[in-house]
Amino acid sequence: MGKIIAIANQKGGVGKTTTAFNLGACLAVAGKRVLLVDADPQANATSGIGMQPQPTDASIYECLVDNYPAAEAIMHSTIDKLDIICSRIDLVGAEVELMSRRDRERVLQRLLEPVRNDYDFVLIDCSPSLGIITINALTASDSVLIPVQAEYFALEGISQLLNTVRIIKSRLRPQLEIEGFLLTMYDARLRLANQIYEELRGHFGKMVFDTVIPRNIRLSESPSHGLPVILYDPDSRGAISYVQLAKELLMRSKKSTKSEN
Repeated sequence: MGKIIAIANQKGGVGKTTTAFNLGACLAVAGKRVLLVDADPQANATSGIGMQPQPTDASIYECLVDNYPAAEAIMHSTIDKLDIICSRIDLVGAEVELMSRRDRERVLQRLLEPVRNDYDFVLIDCSPSLGIITINALTASDSVLIPVQAEYFALEGISQLLNTVRIIKSRLRPQLEIEGFLLTMYDARLRLANQIYEELRGHFGKMVFDTVIPRNIRLSESPSHGLPVILYDPDSRGAISYVQLAKELLMRSKKSTKSEN
């Protein structure tokens, strides 16, 4: 059964979308079947892997609002084993349209259930908010990966997100776990960055990934070329870090599966 991971943080600009499509690409290059679900109206994960859906193509909006089958909305990317359900700006309207639905928190869960076994990993790129679509993403997921920016206000808002996770775990999705905290935009030369990493470690221990994502110009450039960094510049520090993150995630998932058995 495919593992569904929401990549979430209501604070914007923390490298959430960058992590979603670059981690997805690295897992695919490692031979895993990956579905990337772009649940952010900004649609940056969609453009980040070079996808340009036409107005007639179904997106996550049609799936959530019109009950369009996920299997028919899935598009194949140019990267082998990496598929995507794209997003468009009209997803903004889905927040309002879902509010009147009964069992509105489980729409995405029901949507993904028929296709999850076709993949090893389903990665959901969440919007920078804790609205109904993000609640849907968390309710549909087995775990949540939380990118944390290596800057002064890094820990701001994490408690709110963790409280939301606790509520969803208690009321909607008992299986939901924290996959881990990922430090992004890390600059080892800055004392503050190292302090934030140590503070994260102090608070959350082994839930913090060993891998950190550095500030890297290639990571910033690659989306404008419609390529994940592993294809844009595989020797860059950004690419090497996301490859390492993919390996660490696979190792964690393998240990988790063994402990369950």
